[in-house]
Amino acid sequence: MPKRARLLLLFAAIALVTLGVAQLTGYLVNSRIPENTTVVINGLVHFTHVRNHGGVFGMLQGSGWLFATISALLLVAVTAYLARGHEVQRYEFICFGFIVGGGASNVLDRFLYGSVIDFIDIQHIPYWHYVFNIADVMVHVGIWPMLLFSLRTGGRNRPAPTN
Repeated sequence: MPKRARLLLLFAAIALVTLGVAQLTGYLVNSRIPENTTVVINGLVHFTHVRNHGGVFGMLQGSGWLFATISALLLVAVTAYLARGHEVQRYEFICFGFIVGGGASNVLDRFLYGSVIDFIDIQHIPYWHYVFNIADVMVHVGIWPMLLFSLRTGGRNRPAPTN
């Protein structure tokens, strides 16, 4: 199997596993924790079932359809970039797998439930009052290493040489 095909398969596997885990946790929260109620896991982590009918950090409530459409288009564009791009690095396939899987889960939530199911509620962080989900975490798992690699390589599309 050619290298590009193996990398695309790796990307797809990461995206599908991420999508599956995020959807499963959202389903479990939706079916077991009534909306707008909290289950205390410990002093730091609570599961608070809320719905986001807007965008990131709850912005533009009622415009979920807009965010679903934009997100779906971006996910298709990222996938096309990986499939057709030249000199795409292995870390990009991996990082974008998490980003696409998480993003696809939030898009699917909007189509299945009319909103994104959020539930991870971290306590005792000053000025932090956001509730998020596994899909959001996975998007960050992809974005931050991608950003660090980009900064390390000065924006070039290849890893920096090791000494």
